[in-house]
Amino acid sequence: MRKIQRITVLGAAVAAALALAACADASPAPAPAPTPAAPATTAPPAATGETTTAQVFGPACGLLPQGEAPGSLTAMAERPVATAAADNPQLSALTTVVRATGLGSALDQQKAVTVFAPADTAFVALRAELGEAEYAELLADTDALSALLTLHVVGTRYDASGLVAEQTVMSMGGAELTVGGTAQAPTITGPAGTAAAVLCGNIPTANATVFVIDKVLLPKE
Repeated sequence: MRKIQRITVLGAAVAAALALAACADASPAPAPAPTPAAPATTAPPAATGETTTAQVFGPACGLLPQGEAPGSLTAMAERPVATAAADNPQLSALTTVVRATGLGSALDQQKAVTVFAPADTAFVALRAELGEAEYAELLADTDALSALLTLHVVGTRYDASGLVAEQTVMSMGGAELTVGGTAQAPTITGPAGTAAAVLCGNIPTANATVFVIDKVLLPKE
């Protein structure tokens, strides 16, 4: 019960922040002020964190649908992140969370984000950790689910190399996430100290790079 209450405290605020960010992204940008021409020796642009299907890695990638079937790498690359996740057979529990919070549209409207997507097996492990009653309470609490969801979204788009180079990133829920391991096998540690391994990483979608992970990240005790 206490764990659910801690998550709920954060939920409404972070859900509103994500929705506002989506609205801001959808608004037309003001006309930029004229800028002087760049010198010929300008530095190369920073990496965008975008990936291709050829850069996907991880032991569970082979479990995805193949070819152009819904949920395949090819299909996901063409859709915004929440819509893409809804077709992925490894992410049905996460899709239930997204639909319960009503934040699917807000996620799809983000311009360039990183999403740590707990696999269905991660939610099975969370249910075992919380117990059936508390897990059911979590699923019925949209504020708690909103807080949980935004803990898994970072407002900058990273590929695996970029994540490992950063070492720490800030979630859209306002919590610091620690990145360890290597670009071939990164780990993501949440505020409560749970370290998640990447099951399938560098998955491209239209507006996000997705990392399917084996644990659900939780807020600090």
